[in-house]
Amino acid sequence: MQIDKDLVIGFIRSKLGDSKAVEAEGALPDQVDTDRDGDLLSRFGIDVGDLVKMATSGGLGNLPGGLGDAAGKLGKLFGR
Repeated sequence: MQIDKDLVIGFIRSKLGDSKAVEAEGALPDQVDTDRDGDLLSRFGIDVGDLVKMATSGGLGNLPGGLGDAAGKLGKLFGR
C-alpha cells in the first residue's frame, strides 16, 4: 500500500513523539510503500498493520491529537 510520507510522519509523531518523527522525515521516501519500506518502518517502531489500518480508516483524524475534521471545518469557514 502506498501512503503519503506526511501521513506516516503524523502517525509516528502521534505514537512515538517528535524525535522519532524528525528522524523518520529524513529517512522515508515521499511515498511510503508498506511492502517495500516495511523494514524501515519497523526500525522506527511502526507496525505496518497499524499504519495500514490508520490510513484506510480516515487518516490522523482518528488518532488522539489528530486532525479530525479540520479540513471540512476550514472549508466551511472559507466558503468551500
